[in-house]
Amino acid sequence: MKQRDEFKSLLRESLQTASEEELTSHLGYEKHQESDNPNYRNGSNKKSLKTKYGEVDVAIPRDRDGSFEPKLVPKRERLLKGSEDLILSLYAKGMSVRDIQHHLDDLYGYELSEQTISNITSAIIEKAKEWQNRPLESIYPIIFMDATVLKIRVDRVVKNIAAYIMLGITLDGKKQFIQLIQKKMNS
Repeated sequence: MKQRDEFKSLLRESLQTASEEELTSHLGYEKHQESDNPNYRNGSNKKSLKTKYGEVDVAIPRDRDGSFEPKLVPKRERLLKGSEDLILSLYAKGMSVRDIQHHLDDLYGYELSEQTISNITSAIIEKAKEWQNRPLESIYPIIFMDATVLKIRVDRVVKNIAAYIMLGITLDGKKQFIQLIQKKMNS
């Protein structure tokens, strides 16, 4: 249960960070930066999303004049279709900004600018590095490893990427999500 909560937390932070970067791109200036733009950040709306990992509560930012339409977490949508796989694929090694643009277009039918995607991936990768560098238990008597195959478009070619998931059992019997590793598969 704890590993599911850890992954949901990472998914929540990733979606919130990506939404913040989308709003920054929409407004044309960074958070806390002065601007002549009459439109500005105006808090956030709480949204409960249904994912394949369970319900995830996300704070989606909004702008003053209501013109911001988030693309990753669209308004009036509660079912998150495939964004979990999007988050995993953003972490996949070797995806360029252009590859991610094509991937977003294939999955959701919309395009984001290269700068927006670059900002989103930078922010998400920073969060992922923090999570990867978190302290772990010194001993796991039992470790489980499983994999799932993701189809990712790289240079206009669909390639299979294996996402290996490591789960450990601590000395007191609790499950802990240890690591997620992506590797290119031989075809």
